[in-house]
Amino acid sequence: MGTLGILISLALLMYLAYRGINVLILAPLLALLAVLFAGDAALMLPTYTQVFMKSLGGYLIQFFPLFLLGAIFGKLMDDSGSARAIAHGIVAKLGRERAILAIVLACGLLTYGGVSLFVVAFAVYPIGTALFREAGIPKRLLPGAIALGAFTFTMTALPGTPAIQNAIPSPFFGTDAFAAPILGLIGGLMMLGLGSWWLSAQARKLMAAGEGYGEHKNEATEQVGVPTTGFWLALLPILLVIVLNFLMAKQVLPNVDTSFLAKPEFGGLQDAKSVIGIWSIIVALSAAVLLLIGLHWKRWTDLKQSLNDGTFGSMLPILNTASEVGYGTVIASLAGFVVIRDLVLSVPGNPLVSEAVAVNILAGITGSASGGMSIALKTLGAQYLEMANAAGISPELLHRVAAMASGCMDTLPHNGAVISLLAICKLTHRDSYKFIFMNTVIFPLMALTVVITLGSLFGSF
Repeated sequence: MGTLGILISLALLMYLAYRGINVLILAPLLALLAVLFAGDAALMLPTYTQVFMKSLGGYLIQFFPLFLLGAIFGKLMDDSGSARAIAHGIVAKLGRERAILAIVLACGLLTYGGVSLFVVAFAVYPIGTALFREAGIPKRLLPGAIALGAFTFTMTALPGTPAIQNAIPSPFFGTDAFAAPILGLIGGLMMLGLGSWWLSAQARKLMAAGEGYGEHKNEATEQVGVPTTGFWLALLPILLVIVLNFLMAKQVLPNVDTSFLAKPEFGGLQDAKSVIGIWSIIVALSAAVLLLIGLHWKRWTDLKQSLNDGTFGSMLPILNTASEVGYGTVIASLAGFVVIRDLVLSVPGNPLVSEAVAVNILAGITGSASGGMSIALKTLGAQYLEMANAAGISPELLHRVAAMASGCMDTLPHNGAVISLLAICKLTHRDSYKFIFMNTVIFPLMALTVVITLGSLFGSF
C-alpha cells in the first residue's frame, strides 16, 4: 500500500499541476496523502512540520540567493532595455533569412548570461513576431525557437552557465558550474545544431506547403523600435557574469583559506568544495547587478521599483521548487520508497545511466528541472557519488549528467515554463507543443546519451 500510495500521489501531483493548481498547495497535501496510504496517519502533522518544512527551509537556505539575484538581474536587464538591445542586435546581424537561428541565439546569449527565461521570452517575443511575419515563417514555430534558446543548452549543458539547474549538483558532488566543460560543450552544441536545423527544415516544409505567418486574431501589432541601449554596452553585464564566475570558481575561491568553515557556526564543513560553486555565482551576479545599475544610472525611471519587482519575482519560483523538494523528502522517508529507489538504482549500466533515469523521471513527474533534480539528488545523490567513486567516475561527470538530465523530460505539457511561453506567444499546445517537445525533450535526450557514452569511454573532460 505504501508504494501504491506514492504512485497515486505522484500521478495526482502531475495531473493537478497540469490543471493549474499551485504546487504550494499540492506538494504538502499530496505528500501527506502518501503518508496516509503508508498507514501512518498519526505521523501526518509531525511529518509536515519536521520533515516537509525542514527540507523546504533547507533548500531556501542553500539556493535562495541564486534565485533572488537572478531575478533582480533579469528584471534590471529588462527594464534597462539591455535584453531587447541584445536580441535586436543579434537579429540585425544575422538578418531575416536566418530568423530562426537569430531568435535561438538571442535567447541563448541572454540565458547564458543569467537572465531569467521568462524575461527572455517577454523581451524576444515581439522581435520574433515582427521577424517571422516579415520572413513569412509560421508563427507557431516561434515558441520552439524561444524554448530551444532558453530552456536547453544554456540551462544545463554549457560550462559556467549560472542557471540554477547547473548550480544544484555542486553541494552534492563538490563541483562547480564548469564541471566537465568539453562534454557540456559537445552536448550543448548538439542541442543547438539539431534544434536549429530541425526548426529550419520544418519552416521550409510548411512554407512550401503554402503556410505563412498566419492570421492571429488575439495578437496585437507589436511595435519594435530601435533600442536606446547599444549592443555592446548591453552585453557587458552578461560578459561579467561569465568571466567573474569562472575566475571565482577556478582561481580565487579555491586559493582562499576556508578552514574556518569547520567551526560549528559555519556548519562544520571540512572543505569548501560544496559551496564554492554557489559562492562564485553569487559574486558574479552581484557584481553584474551593480554594473547594470551604474551603466544605466541616468536611464532608470524607477530603480527602486525595478529592484522590488525583481525581488518579488524570485519568491514564487523558489517557493515552488522548495515545496517540491519538501515533497520529495517526505516521499523518500516512507518505507514504500525503498521499492522505487532499488528499482532506479538497479538500472543496468554505470551510475550515470541510473542517475539520468532518476532525474528524468522526477523532472517529468514534477514538471520542473530544478525540482526533479533536487529531489533525485537529495534522496539518491550520496549513493550515486559512492557508486561513482567505486567505479572510478569523476564527480564532475555526475554533475554534468544530472544537470543535462534535468532538462529533458521536465518540459512535458504540464511544465509551468511551457504553459507560460505559450501564453506569452498567444498560442496553444495544439499549435506549437510538438516544436517545443522536439527541441526540449528529444534532442536533449540525444545529447545526454552522447555525453554519457563519451564520459563512460573517456572519463570527464
